[in-house]
Amino acid sequence: MSTEETSRFVRLRVELVLEVEDGDEVTKAALRRLAADTELPQEERAQAESAVTEDTAEALAYLVDPFDLVNEVPGVELQQASWSSERIDYDPDSPDWDLGEDDGEDDEEDGIG
Repeated sequence: MSTEETSRFVRLRVELVLEVEDGDEVTKAALRRLAADTELPQEERAQAESAVTEDTAEALAYLVDPFDLVNEVPGVELQQASWSSERIDYDPDSPDWDLGEDDGEDDEEDGIG
């Protein structure tokens, strides 16, 4: 039996590049989600509102929740997650943006392929 078959934990790495076509809509959606969060303490709410209002990337990071990505996957439970967002210069024709590029590990070791 291989290590992969006996391990119960898997690190899933996902990198997304999104084009924000309407930053105001993203900000409004983040503010609506903040307003609906009844468990968020007032001090944290004020900080979050300021962050999402000043930076569309922060608003997007507030809206994208890793739990939502795996919530419906049967047989898994999210143990830990972290994520961030940043503004970038994006050129889809640049070799720097090759999404097929690996991070130095063989894809077969990751259970892909």
